[in-house]
Amino acid sequence: MEVGGPQPLLIQAVSDGRAGMENQALGLAEAVARLTPAEIVVRRVRWRTGFDRLPSSLKISWMLDPASDAFGPGPGGRWPDVWIGTGRATLPLSAAVKRRSGGGTFVVQTQDPRWRTEAYDLVVAPEHDGVSGPNVLSIVGSPHRVTPGRLAEGAAELPELADLPRPRVAVLVGGRSRAHDLPESHARRLADEVARAVEAAGGSVMVTFSRRTPEAAKAAMTARLSALPGSIWDGAGLNPYFAFLHFADHVLVTEDSANMAAEAASTGKPVHVLPMVPLKPAPKFERLQAALRAHGATRAFDGRLDEWNYEPLDETGRAAREILLRRG
Repeated sequence: MEVGGPQPLLIQAVSDGRAGMENQALGLAEAVARLTPAEIVVRRVRWRTGFDRLPSSLKISWMLDPASDAFGPGPGGRWPDVWIGTGRATLPLSAAVKRRSGGGTFVVQTQDPRWRTEAYDLVVAPEHDGVSGPNVLSIVGSPHRVTPGRLAEGAAELPELADLPRPRVAVLVGGRSRAHDLPESHARRLADEVARAVEAAGGSVMVTFSRRTPEAAKAAMTARLSALPGSIWDGAGLNPYFAFLHFADHVLVTEDSANMAAEAASTGKPVHVLPMVPLKPAPKFERLQAALRAHGATRAFDGRLDEWNYEPLDETGRAAREILLRRG
């Protein structure tokens, strides 16, 4: 920055530190920083045991866990220009920052806050949540960190994946949730179907599991898919997620994960949706899947690795532009 030039925006990306939460806030912060000079500071906050389940309206700062990062400026510091909070833990803090900064901080909340939606300058909510209001921007999926640049960085860390036979098929496996399950028998059937498609195409697999994947399901899929050329991440060492998305010619993702589906749709590559065992109706997931299909990004996996094209989904970038537009 030139001496006397404009000061970069100070952006705080705030969550409880869980990867799924932090990546939403940080991904949106990074998208803003791609549009204008900015400094990003990551903050992780959590509430003391016993206070964490209180309604947001009853939480005050002394209830924060001592291990939490300070959410306000220190001595000689300044309030951030933009605060991006994600998750229930941040809700009362986001509202407090808006108030204590005297309106100087533009406060963004991702996800459906379900509490005082009007308390924030902008709510970036998944379209499938059905949130509405003058300060609400609805997007397909949630903000994330997947960009061509970040995928290229991941690929540079695992260049050996480029030697795998094509088509290279990334398989992103979720697990049990309130709406879906992945029992061992179903996991074995999915693995068989994926393996047959990859074998017929003469390709390879790049497989990663989530923390929610049941161990029995993981073992069943690993046993079948390890017979193919490729890479199966066991959770140890460098996370290959970005590299897998970079090198993939096709992405197969289980239907239980809204985040993985939206992230895969940002690549412009064919995204095949793998069915799970339903536990109960999931209208939000159905609305998201319908939106991704309407965009042309996803199709139900039918045992074939068909090719198709669509415009990569860039909802995180759209939300970043909206922040700068509304902030003025």
